[in-house]
Amino acid sequence: MTAEERRNLHAFRDYVIKTLDPAYILSYMAPWFKDDEVQYIQAEKNNKGTMEAASLFLKCLLELQEEGWFRGFLDALGHAGYSGLYEAIESWNFQKMESLEEYRLLLKRLQPEFKTTVNPNDILPKISECLISQECEEIIQICSNKGLMAGAEKMVECLLRSDKENWPKTLKLALETEESKFSQLWIVDKDVELKVLEDEEIETSEVQIFYKEEPECQNLSQDPCPPSVASTCTPLKPRNYQLELALPAKEGKNTIICAPTGCGKTFVALLICEHHLKKFPQGQKGKIVFFAIQIPVYEQQNSVFSKYFERLGYKVAGISGATSENISVEQIVENNDIIVLTPQILVNCLRNGTIPSLSVFTLMIFDECHNTSKHHPYNMIMFNYLDQKLGGSSDPLPQVVGLTASVGIGDAKNTMEAMEYICKLCASLDTSVIATVKDNLEELEEIVYKPQKFFRKVESRTTDRFKCIISQLMRETESLAKNIFDELGTITLENVSQIQNRNFGTQKYEQWIVSVQKACMVFQLPNKDEESRICKALFLYTSHLRKYNDALIINEHARMKDALDYLKDFFTDVRAAGFDEIEQHLTYRFEEKLQELESISMDLSNENPKLKDLSFILQEEYHLNPESRTILFVKTRALVDALKKWIEENSELSFLKPGILTGRGKTNHNTGMTLPAQKCALDAFRTDGDKKILIATSVADEGIDIAQCNLVILYEYVGNVIRMIQTRGRGRARGSKCFLLTSNADVIKKEKLNIYKEKIMNDSILSLQMWNEAVFKEKVLQIQIQEKNIRDSQEKVELVPDKENKKLLCRKCKAFACYTADIRVVEECHYTVVGDAFTKCFVSKLHPKPKSFGHFEKRAKIFCARRNCGHDWGIHVKYKTFEIPVIKIESFVVEDIATGAQKLYAKWKDFPFEKIPFGSPEIPE
Repeated sequence: MTAEERRNLHAFRDYVIKTLDPAYILSYMAPWFKDDEVQYIQAEKNNKGTMEAASLFLKCLLELQEEGWFRGFLDALGHAGYSGLYEAIESWNFQKMESLEEYRLLLKRLQPEFKTTVNPNDILPKISECLISQECEEIIQICSNKGLMAGAEKMVECLLRSDKENWPKTLKLALETEESKFSQLWIVDKDVELKVLEDEEIETSEVQIFYKEEPECQNLSQDPCPPSVASTCTPLKPRNYQLELALPAKEGKNTIICAPTGCGKTFVALLICEHHLKKFPQGQKGKIVFFAIQIPVYEQQNSVFSKYFERLGYKVAGISGATSENISVEQIVENNDIIVLTPQILVNCLRNGTIPSLSVFTLMIFDECHNTSKHHPYNMIMFNYLDQKLGGSSDPLPQVVGLTASVGIGDAKNTMEAMEYICKLCASLDTSVIATVKDNLEELEEIVYKPQKFFRKVESRTTDRFKCIISQLMRETESLAKNIFDELGTITLENVSQIQNRNFGTQKYEQWIVSVQKACMVFQLPNKDEESRICKALFLYTSHLRKYNDALIINEHARMKDALDYLKDFFTDVRAAGFDEIEQHLTYRFEEKLQELESISMDLSNENPKLKDLSFILQEEYHLNPESRTILFVKTRALVDALKKWIEENSELSFLKPGILTGRGKTNHNTGMTLPAQKCALDAFRTDGDKKILIATSVADEGIDIAQCNLVILYEYVGNVIRMIQTRGRGRARGSKCFLLTSNADVIKKEKLNIYKEKIMNDSILSLQMWNEAVFKEKVLQIQIQEKNIRDSQEKVELVPDKENKKLLCRKCKAFACYTADIRVVEECHYTVVGDAFTKCFVSKLHPKPKSFGHFEKRAKIFCARRNCGHDWGIHVKYKTFEIPVIKIESFVVEDIATGAQKLYAKWKDFPFEKIPFGSPEIPE
């Protein structure tokens, strides 16, 4: 046997374990198995069951070193009657056996009915060819000794293990011949649709949302036709369900279009826009704005709209945060018929008056409109719209259309609460129509494919020496932090006493670290030097605890090696920075354990069992379909990097050549992907056949068109019902599958809850669609009036700018930085400090990525000048003819000079001090 054959048998072991009863072939394996092994396997079957015995048998089989055992195993399968398993292993093609899985699941669900309605003695002669001869004998014996129901149970057990491709149809014929009532339930003439959700290790769930692979004529993220013939390209033909979705909006009604991911909502939007632009009489023109939240989605939709409408003679332009710095938004809006925007651009323009009113537009389309809530830019735009509507303005308002795969239900627990939630979304978007596919549902179902959904509970490590060592280092670090407060006697810091109540390696522990850091940043003592020492020490201890916590999360879901590399990189950075006494001690303690950690991480017995399951799924799916395209969703960027390294370094998976896709935002310890890097990753996944898998965070679960994807894996990844529908919708090709892999039963419960919430959402939409439209409009209006009253009352109690002078202190070491009286506002949103005194408080280093934006030329980064601090305070820029620092409020603590009280602010807009524009004449610059 070759090493590859051994690996293959190991990779496909699940099929063997689910099919084989080793008791039937042990006698044929006598030349290779010792007597005590045979007895052990038989005892395992008697005590624990057939699958456990098959697992033990396979383990013993794979440990054999004698020549000829593999051939002997195949021969044993043939002699015993396992012809299907024999054929699958000989060719390493388990597709026929995989096709039986849906029938096994159906038979499991129907087992109670089977054993009460089927007489096994009547149908056994007709299905015996599908069973092992010994199984037939056992069924007859059980019927005789224990009765027909027990015999029927045994028959189901044997059929569930059958490897014969034709057993479902053979059973159907047998049932029909005997005129069994059960034949009405046993459907094999067409694909089985499972309608029940049960608590099994692997199961398929019913979800009444559909996904498909876009036919070439509607794959709007690709070129609809070659550029050379763009002007003569035949217009795309809409389907009936797309016309149904577009109809209310084409009639001029404000509409939310709720339809499955992949059904062509973008094309529906194109139909609405085209109709809207053509309806205006001569001398009048429409103007459309299309909003996309995510930059990759913005790029995609901008391209789609440009290609579609330029052939019709309309002008299309796009503006995002990345492109808005050097262009006039006002001119772009003025000179184009359709403008594709990221929404914050319009929020800024409405705020600064560049665009005076939404009345310049005749139609606004909100992609992923379920985000219209709280302080999201969509809601900021609609606040402006509703203020105009409810304020009695005579200026015309644009029509509003929202697109989404799921309106969501928030925290609703029943249909009534869900209807209220959806009504609030409609009020936020001023819509009174929710368009879904109803009249043409059959057409939708014919061309849109459901991905099979599987829940797979996987095991964590039973022992974890790596976690023990890191946890001990964390306990020591916590102890050092607590010792500081023991020195203070009665003075305590909120939250520190609760350290021992937190579990290491969890998001909850991360949240505790953040709360402690916030508390210690505003902690005060009469002795300011002592206060600075304590705050700096706590900052260092909690920062190290965060890194250890991150490493434990990586260790839990990826390799120990990746978690250790993450820590080694961190301590390398620590050495390269200030490296004060505390950091030296913490680094020394880590390095004391480093050799042991290295040894543990290289020990193959410590391999993460979760990765074994993930590897099995990937190998299995790519063996069945080598052209598979996969998106692997994970929770954090650190996990994206770790799993990419694991795949690249795994000889059985490296052929997948993984790409990654993460968000652009920056967290405390990770920098996101740049826009060009995101575009490059998406383009490579779409066009490069060698790039077979994309590892992504949530940035890919909304709106990005990746139509080729046929396998979605959610790796310890679950969110709300909207995210569930959106993410599952990424698997849009025919025969697509979606796996949820988790070691946490609560994650599976949450996903099942999401499925339940999805049903509530669909029921609520149907109920609202039955309302009289005038009643719906009145309901929406009342909600709008209530919400506006709340907004207005909140605006009235907003704090008046505080004119009292305050101090800004370094958030890390509490060193004095400047007074608020010396802060100036540059172009409404940037903050600088005037006067020579501040220049002595910071040091600067050349910026690693210097660039220009607007009137600013970014040149350097600035840091706290106190020895061994070096906290990041902001940047140094050239602004017009001035060389000025630009500071960020999240780097400082604000101290009231009179009372000594200290506060933290995350954003400048939340800090109510008197904001003086840069260059004011009363104070010379």
